[in-house]
Amino acid sequence: MRAVVIEEFGVVPRVLDVPDPAVPGGGVVIAVEATGVCRSDWHTWQGHDEAVRLPHVAGHELAGRIAAVGAGVRGWPVGTRVTVPFVCACGVCVQCARGDQQICDDEFQPGATHWGSFAELVAIDHAQANLVALPDAMTSPEAAALGCRFGTAFRAVFRQGGVRAGQWVSVYGCGGVGISAVLLAAAAGAKVVAVDVSPHARALAERSGAVLSVDAGAFDSPETLAAHVRALTDGGTHVSLDCLGSPSTCAASVGSLRKRGRHVQAGLMPPAQGAAPIPMHRVIGNELEIVGVHGLPAHEYPELLGLVERSGIDLAGLVGQRIGLDGVPAALAAMTDPVPARAGVTVVDLVSEL
Repeated sequence: MRAVVIEEFGVVPRVLDVPDPAVPGGGVVIAVEATGVCRSDWHTWQGHDEAVRLPHVAGHELAGRIAAVGAGVRGWPVGTRVTVPFVCACGVCVQCARGDQQICDDEFQPGATHWGSFAELVAIDHAQANLVALPDAMTSPEAAALGCRFGTAFRAVFRQGGVRAGQWVSVYGCGGVGISAVLLAAAAGAKVVAVDVSPHARALAERSGAVLSVDAGAFDSPETLAAHVRALTDGGTHVSLDCLGSPSTCAASVGSLRKRGRHVQAGLMPPAQGAAPIPMHRVIGNELEIVGVHGLPAHEYPELLGLVERSGIDLAGLVGQRIGLDGVPAALAAMTDPVPARAGVTVVDLVSEL
């Protein structure tokens, strides 16, 4: 099969011919039809994930058709259109038994702990716990845009954030996770403030339902940015989400909250970036909550898909660019720029190979 292979961290990967994956017992091999290019993949390429061993194939926001079924798999015939969570679960540990597969004790992550979906084929273990059937009406590029970013945003907004109608919600970083969070919070009836350095991202956030947008680049510190958001929202937001994942966005997000507000950390925070200067005096004095989010378990996808259908959220509108496998190396390199040239999710379309 063809795959985008990382041979050295930080060095532009190459598209190579590599052996097809073996069919795992209890698992499946999926023929990838589309897959998103996510900032998590950029972190993988940069060597920020200690679980990655070279050579490596990244990619985890996949949609495709089952190409082969391993021994013991029931109810998932060849040809079924599927996606998977970015955190795949074992299905049998204590966390999985509680329904918390997103924090499985024996988790595996396509594109991180295992070779991923920047390839024509990808192997997925523990199929019964991880496969999600896709609606007939949803295209594979739309499902790839759904990916880890939309699933993570769903859990961040509704489960960890507890967003309700009428609340103020600030979203820091309006890439894939952030725009998804804007769409979902707006669908819940919240008043969303979108914060980003990119004018393209802010414009997309406003089209996606944000009532206000703020240019993060216009402020000299997380403190002054947070103070501005508090002023715009009459004392601060009820819920704030850091969807980028940097020391400065984390600090500004926490600082944006009103009393007894809740910060949700959705963007990855690799230790190599340094610790976030969280304003703990505000956390203590205002009884703030700080929670994390680590994706969405497979059993919650039907609720997410139902919400998308009921609310009329346009997943196709999340797609900013479609590329082929040959375009992945340049797409990863472009993520190094702090101000992206375009908004929306970049999707690798392996069917069209644009």
